[in-house]
Amino acid sequence: MSTTPISDNGTPETTAAGEAADEIVAEAETAFEAGGELVPRGQGAQVIADFVKRLPNAPGVYRMFDRNGNVLYVGKARNLKKRVTSYTRIGLQSNRIIRMIQQTATMEFVTTRTETEALLLEANLIKRLRPRFNVLLRDDKSFPYILITDHEAPQLVKHRGARSRKGDYYGPFASAGAVGSTMNAMQRAFLIRTCTDSVYESRTRPCLLFQIKRCAAPCTGEIALDDYAELVREAKGFLTGKSSAIKKDLARAMEAASADLDFERAAIYRDRIAALSHVQSHQGINPQSVDEADVLAVHQEGGQSCVQVFFFRTGQNWGNHAFYPRADKSLDAAEVLGAFLAQFYEDKPCPRLILLSHEVEEMDLIAEALTEHAGHRVEIAVPKRGEKKDLVDHALLNAREALGRNLAETASQARLLDGVGETFGLEGPPRRIEVYDNSHIMGTNAVGGMIVAGPNGFVKNQYRKFNIRSEEITPGDDFGMMKEVLTRRFSRLVKEHGSRAEAPRDEEGFGPWPDLVFIDGGQGQLSAAREIIDGLGLTDQVPLVGIAKGPDRDAGREKFFIPGREGFMLQPRDPVLYFVQRLRDEAHRFAIGTHRAKRKAALTKSPLDEIDGIGPTRKRALLAHFGTAKAVGRASVPDLMGVPGISEQTARTIYDFFHEIGD
Repeated sequence: MSTTPISDNGTPETTAAGEAADEIVAEAETAFEAGGELVPRGQGAQVIADFVKRLPNAPGVYRMFDRNGNVLYVGKARNLKKRVTSYTRIGLQSNRIIRMIQQTATMEFVTTRTETEALLLEANLIKRLRPRFNVLLRDDKSFPYILITDHEAPQLVKHRGARSRKGDYYGPFASAGAVGSTMNAMQRAFLIRTCTDSVYESRTRPCLLFQIKRCAAPCTGEIALDDYAELVREAKGFLTGKSSAIKKDLARAMEAASADLDFERAAIYRDRIAALSHVQSHQGINPQSVDEADVLAVHQEGGQSCVQVFFFRTGQNWGNHAFYPRADKSLDAAEVLGAFLAQFYEDKPCPRLILLSHEVEEMDLIAEALTEHAGHRVEIAVPKRGEKKDLVDHALLNAREALGRNLAETASQARLLDGVGETFGLEGPPRRIEVYDNSHIMGTNAVGGMIVAGPNGFVKNQYRKFNIRSEEITPGDDFGMMKEVLTRRFSRLVKEHGSRAEAPRDEEGFGPWPDLVFIDGGQGQLSAAREIIDGLGLTDQVPLVGIAKGPDRDAGREKFFIPGREGFMLQPRDPVLYFVQRLRDEAHRFAIGTHRAKRKAALTKSPLDEIDGIGPTRKRALLAHFGTAKAVGRASVPDLMGVPGISEQTARTIYDFFHEIGD
């Protein structure tokens, strides 16, 4: 993509190809770092009219800013001059656009070679800058995939995030549960290993998965690598839609084994066929006329929108997920779906066919942009009849039902937040609640966790984990750990957003500053938290509540502590108590999960991994010879030289490494 920013005086500035979005975002983040307000040339439409004079008749992207430098809106245009000129005609705009124009203090522009490039850049900037007047993809989760790694004995693994590992990716799946059930069935059907490469390289005898017939154990040579490669080929065939052919091959092999009276081998084939049948029967609707497609349907009700996305790959339904984009109530379903479409595929692989419930504006342009982004032809259609129409109708029904549930939950959540505000003496219902908890075992692998809840429930993309770093904290000192977590959290908050009054909030009042903070613990933890808050000069800006477990740690008998008040308990059936218990339990889950992940990483780490010149082959030879890394560390240089592949120089390197650590 080649882009040309237009400066304030109308002079083109050159930007390197492919770096436009990153530079624009960095520019937006630093443009107003000096603080203070902008000095506008006029108000609203007058400011926009002043920019129109210097705009070219070329495609591009424009951004509107308020007086404090916050991005109000990001849009794209086939002709920047004509598009921006339309904002000067106030009488032709909706109430939403009028509010946006009235708040506009300045604008910035980027020209592109084509309108397609402008559309891609617009989607990128909306996702990164999250302007308040755009339709925003609120729950932009990273979908899980199945990865078969590039290795001599490939691994079957669930993958989420950037494709940093070499191998073949299959997906997306709508949920981790869908991936887990598919992988479990594939283990039974194809016996592919799921252990990490480091475990694979260090095994000296088969693990439990081999015993329960979930793995062929290539790590210890229970199966030849050529035969294992055939299993991997079958697994890839299954994931690319060739399951019927694979089942026929397995059936023939089972019959051949039975004819040879090799009933044990025939039973293995029987179990693999059963596993394949199980995973196919749990894929839901499996269309006959659709091999690879995403189905997107939108439903609106009560001023909110729900977009339901179904994923079909290899003729199988790999699940669905509901999204609730933030959009102005004046936008109709087609406008919401069109804005959602470009943002959704900005960082995800795009299928060859996208089926929609509504005709969206510039559908051909979006298809052209997605084709350029994906590297293959992408078709977008609104089916009118047949099986594809049935798929869209099914997605639309799910969108309607999901939005109904969400509206009911939102209403319930609003009542609970009102109750929380009243119970804990706040001025109003809290819009952002933060809960903190620590997790460790005798002080080891200590971590702190922060979870966030708001009007729409848990806000998981705001969760944060804190590895306890301070060497001055005595192992197991919960007070010290809580002090470190809160110091890091609120010091950064002050640095990034200044005071509470200066921090931006969205239309629902949700922002970076908490309206209420729960500390897991009694008076001691609360005092430690209060000390940190007071030390940062935030007294009375951050309401704190300590939650002490009841006698015998019984749920329902918790005691609450608020600075300046006596501790108190809530009635056992109080809805606010149940709500706070959910928050605390979620904080426990997050902190404990983070601790376990850290502990697991520490357990699987071997000192041999840190020695220069010791790769997988030599590491495996050393462990096969000595049994453990600890025994390797006790070995002498001559003993080390007795291991195949270990020269005198390498033996000396290993010996020096362990003895330097010991010193």
